[in-house]
Amino acid sequence: MAMSISELSRGAGVGVETVRYYQRRGLLEDPRPQKTGAGGIRHYGPDEARRLRFIRSAQDAGFTLEEIGELLRLDSSDDRPRAREMARTRIAALDEQIARLQAARQSLSKLAKECAGGGDGPCPIIASFEGAGHRE
Repeated sequence: MAMSISELSRGAGVGVETVRYYQRRGLLEDPRPQKTGAGGIRHYGPDEARRLRFIRSAQDAGFTLEEIGELLRLDSSDDRPRAREMARTRIAALDEQIARLQAARQSLSKLAKECAGGGDGPCPIIASFEGAGHRE
């Protein structure tokens, strides 16, 4: 089933300009226009839709566009060890990010309890954020 670029982008939940950007980056093929009078209409098929879904899923997992390009190249070369290495590296980065977020949550939860306790002086939450910019 042939799709226009707007149908392709809508199906993946991205904008047309995002599809074009991925094409410029070499992540998606820019299909040849099919001649229709003076101009040409580009049609996309299930392979492009699948690749676009892959790109979006990989981005959701935190891979950069450069890394996604490498994953796409690895798929054609069947270099599973490198793909596993990239996944492990990404998992380690996610683990670090989760640890930072959990620490931030604990800190904010403590500040919220202190703020709820009332008392004189500035709100502990606001005071904490005001002082955060002065760390070295």
